[in-house]
Amino acid sequence: MKRRPRRSVPAALTALALLAAAVVVAVSAIQTLLGEQPWLSYDTAARTLHDLQWTDLPVAIAGLVVAVLGLVLLLAAILPGALTVLPLKANADDVDAGVCRRSYLSTLRAAASTVDGVAHAKLKLHRRTVAAVVRTDRAKPDGLDGAVRSALTERLEQIQPATPPKLKVVVKAPRSR
Repeated sequence: MKRRPRRSVPAALTALALLAAAVVVAVSAIQTLLGEQPWLSYDTAARTLHDLQWTDLPVAIAGLVVAVLGLVLLLAAILPGALTVLPLKANADDVDAGVCRRSYLSTLRAAASTVDGVAHAKLKLHRRTVAAVVRTDRAKPDGLDGAVRSALTERLEQIQPATPPKLKVVVKAPRSR
């Protein structure tokens, strides 16, 4: 089971921009029908656009902005986001199972924090790697990285992810004075 994030932020921003444009046009049309001064005068807009040429700077800037926004929206739609649910190994019943990213990381963080000598553990999950940065109060943290690595490996064996990640452990000790 793999679940990726929804593209709700780009969709919501696009919808809000289109809604704002529709509201301005609708209010201007209603004001024109009622005989009042509209927010956006059609005559002024048409005259301004008619006076512009393709070689003018505002046209180039507007074209560039529209092209960049279109490219950003296209990339947001095409490129896959980070997995929000990570797949686990299928059991004998072929039941698809997964674990959410936050739970996965907090379980691994708890396993790293239980190692003797670890004061603080911070983990990041990359595509195929779990990077653990652990802080210790020990002056000589010899062997601490191996202990953290074995604790993480043991916990990963319990979780049984579909593709076990590579482990990268960095130990940060206080500076010697």
